[in-house]
Amino acid sequence: MKELIIACYWIHLVATVLWIGGIIFIIFIVIPSSRQVLGAESGKLMGEISKRFTPLANYSIILLFVSGIVLAGLNNQFSGVRILESNWTMALILKLVLFFSMTAIHFYRGLVLAPKMMRTTTQTEKTALQKLSINLVKVNFTLGLSVLLLSGAISVFRGF
Repeated sequence: MKELIIACYWIHLVATVLWIGGIIFIIFIVIPSSRQVLGAESGKLMGEISKRFTPLANYSIILLFVSGIVLAGLNNQFSGVRILESNWTMALILKLVLFFSMTAIHFYRGLVLAPKMMRTTTQTEKTALQKLSINLVKVNFTLGLSVLLLSGAISVFRGF
């Protein structure tokens, strides 16, 4: 049983590093560098990077979801009817809300916003959509950091 828990934690951590680490890399390295070197053409580079990063993020989301369910089920912290009286479960519920918010933003950007950018013909509208997309990545960055904070809180409430 301990081996399963260790494997699930490892998968959960690797998926977290890939997704949130990728967001950090894009915000703090790729976007500023592409703007500096390519200027107005940086959107093309961002499109190519997005094509490569999106599948990795999608797999990370799936792994986070599955490993999270397994870990929550194996934890034995659920207290039945009084589930909302526990700091552990309250932190877990908030973590899940933030995770699903991040997931919704991620899929909105990929399935709705990106195709809309491709169909857009005016540069003004395309620029506005690109700005919205970047802002949503920044929102996911903030949500991701909040999820990490809640993960630490959950560990403390659980007693390591």
